[in-house]
Formats: sequence, structure tokens, C-alpha cells
Amino acid sequence: MARYEDLPYRTCVGVMLINTKGLVFIGRRAGGIDPIDDTHVWQMPQGGVDPGEDNWAAAKRELYEETSVRSVERLGEVQDWLIYDIPRTVAGRAWKGRYRGQRQKWFAVRFTGKDSEINVENPGGGHKAEFVSWRWEPMKNLTELIIPFKRPVYERVVKEFSALADQ
Repeated sequence: MARYEDLPYRTCVGVMLINTKGLVFIGRRAGGIDPIDDTHVWQMPQGGVDPGEDNWAAAKRELYEETSVRSVERLGEVQDWLIYDIPRTVAGRAWKGRYRGQRQKWFAVRFTGKDSEINVENPGGGHKAEFVSWRWEPMKNLTELIIPFKRPVYERVVKEFSALADQ
């Protein structure tokens, strides 16, 4: 097995889904190898980019596969790739030990549908549920709800998209 320092980053996208009231979708993770407590189990939709896939297309696909949502309008994109490392203690179990973390391209989208469109228990395309529940949350609260090793990424995403909550 490769040394932790030599492992690559998994290419991924993330989506900040903002409703018309300026609140952000967060999902309570269905599990995973990294839960630390009941507070830090929330996150925005995210997932891997398939080989050759456009990042925006991947973001829309991941959003659909995790929430069933298709009714969106693109609002913005973080121009930089945001990177986080997973803790060494879980690196051997996450993604079969192939990655040390993720490099993410983040998009902000306005949700133009009705809440009834959101279905995390039986998400779009028959994919396995990533979330067991969801809610709308003020953007300013997101960094306190994410697992700590992802917090710097969420701080940057919130900073980049904060003006969009007021539109």
C-alpha cells in the first residue's frame, strides 16, 4: 500500500443548493467511516467526477443521484479546486485506500422546484441513499455542522457564495 503522503486526491464536485429564501440544503449522512458525533454528520451533496465527464455535468448528476433534484439554475462556481485531506486513521478504509482526500470543484445552484421534489431516501437513478434526512439551513451555520476535516473547504465555499443567500 502506498504511503499516505504519496496518495493522490480524488476528483470531486460539490453543490450548494440554495432555495428561494436563501437557505441551503444539507443532508444527514447515512453513515460512513468518519462520523464523530451527532452534530457533525451534515453535508451538502458531493461526489466523484467520472473519467472524461464535465464538472458541471458531474455536479448536476451527483445532485440528482443524492437528492432527486433536477430543478436548478446555475448561480456560480468556485474557480479554484478546493482540497482536503482525510485523517490518516481512516485513509486506509475510505475509497479502498486509494486517495488521501479530495480535490473539489464547487457550484452554487438555485433550487427552482418544490420541496416535494427532494427525495433522499430513494434518490434519482436508483442510487444508494447518501442521506437519511435533510433540511434547509442558513448558510452561516454550515461550517459548524460539517465534519471538522472538511471545515476549511466549507468556510471557503460559504465565503464565495455568501452573497447568493440574499438574492
